[in-house]
Amino acid sequence: MKRLLNTLYIMSNNRYLSLDGENVVILEEQKEIGRIPLHNLQSIITFGYTGASPALMGACAQRNIDVSFMSGNGRFLARVSGEVKGNVTLRKQQYRISEDRNQSIRIARNFIVGKVYNARWVLERAARDYPMRLDADKLKEKSSILYRSLENIRNCDNAASLLGLEGEAASVYFSVFDELILQQKEDFVFQGRNKRPPLDNVNAMLSFAYTLLAGMCGAALEGVGLDPYVGFYHTDRPGRMSLALDLMEELRSVMADRFVLTLINKKVIKNNYFHKKENGAVILDEEGRKVFLSAWQSKKQDTIKHPFLDEKIEWGMVPHVQAMLLARFLRGDLDEYPPFLWK
Repeated sequence: MKRLLNTLYIMSNNRYLSLDGENVVILEEQKEIGRIPLHNLQSIITFGYTGASPALMGACAQRNIDVSFMSGNGRFLARVSGEVKGNVTLRKQQYRISEDRNQSIRIARNFIVGKVYNARWVLERAARDYPMRLDADKLKEKSSILYRSLENIRNCDNAASLLGLEGEAASVYFSVFDELILQQKEDFVFQGRNKRPPLDNVNAMLSFAYTLLAGMCGAALEGVGLDPYVGFYHTDRPGRMSLALDLMEELRSVMADRFVLTLINKKVIKNNYFHKKENGAVILDEEGRKVFLSAWQSKKQDTIKHPFLDEKIEWGMVPHVQAMLLARFLRGDLDEYPPFLWK
């Protein structure tokens, strides 16, 4: 099993990364403020525009350490990764299936089954854990709708219909998402999903978590030799990691949404960590991102039992395991792609 290593987050705009031997050196105003051995790292994510030296990026590429560049607002800009390795036959099979609508819908269907199944269980668990604080009957009603939609998704053989079914299920799920916010209700109000830009604190956190999750999925797919830019559900667009977006669908509610709810309900993230821009966009400030990412890194190290492998793994390994299972299906080792089904 792949070992889950650390991610180095660089939060300040004025910090520059360079290479010294086998170490990442962090510089601020040309003074060294820290160094970390490369062998301890799985990825580097830097916020701001100062950047990293070509020598460091080359060393990271050789060692398959992803270097991601984000804007100060948390928007993904670019990623440096190593040479694509793995079985060329696997990627050719991926490309063939992506061009075949019948085969693509078969995989896409399982991604969306996983998404709706997990969203339903987020509601079920909330109703079970907090029956006195939530409208449990309302959550159960929405859960029943999602349960019925699963059968329609499993029988769907058309991409446009699948997109419609996914949209309906997401609408049902998010219609009660505000019910799951138990603390800081005045500052964290959810009235629906909005993005590009997010217009409230909850959507700002969801967008940030989805960006991090998409990066994890992209790296996981590359790690097993798949092309993260060629998907089976999301259409191909220049610069869009379509397969990474496909893979993250089943993980959104359990890895991102529940994480955001935990930060709010445990008062880890507070209203003063947000900044509202002139255009109405709401973003986490630098201190807020530090708190968010520290908690994200800790969450990745929590252990769960994987429902298909029946083995204990770290949460941060889930995208890597799902990418491996997808590769095994494409090779013909599995009859179906088994989505991650959480309870």
